[in-house]
Amino acid sequence: MIQDRNVHPLVELAKKTIEMYVRERETPRPTSLTPEMQDKAGVFVSIHKHGQLRGCIGTFEPTQPSVAQEVIRNAVSSATRDYRFSPVTPDELPELTYKVDILTKPEPVDNKSELDPKIYGVLAIYGGKRGILLPDLPGVDDVDQQIDIACSKGGILPDEPAKLYRFEVRRFQ
Repeated sequence: MIQDRNVHPLVELAKKTIEMYVRERETPRPTSLTPEMQDKAGVFVSIHKHGQLRGCIGTFEPTQPSVAQEVIRNAVSSATRDYRFSPVTPDELPELTYKVDILTKPEPVDNKSELDPKIYGVLAIYGGKRGILLPDLPGVDDVDQQIDIACSKGGILPDEPAKLYRFEVRRFQ
């Protein structure tokens, strides 16, 4: 995983989108797109408040015509539709920080020895159930824990033989 120390334009786009949507119920139109923003990829947008998760929504495969549009859609969802949290309010905006993860295409895993929770995220699929967990998350230290969390998020029961996929992310904050 690559971490950028400077605020990346994708993070600025996520921030601008959330602030505009929370205040005005409008979203920005992306302009001056870098080649990276024009690509298609799955994207997660995470919101943090005082170091604690405040919202996180994403797609493991692209659903929009560009990464920029994927960021806009997932930023709004992260701020307003994460079932674990109430929608972000205008008063909170100055306290929020953002991360944007661009995902590589998930690849099948034959054996859990091919996973490493610090390097790879995991996607678990069983029937129509899907659970995903990003890599390098605090408190997720081993593969079994990572798989259990991904399966749980997807409603996959312990006795259901989920097919596993791994992916990498480029993380921007």
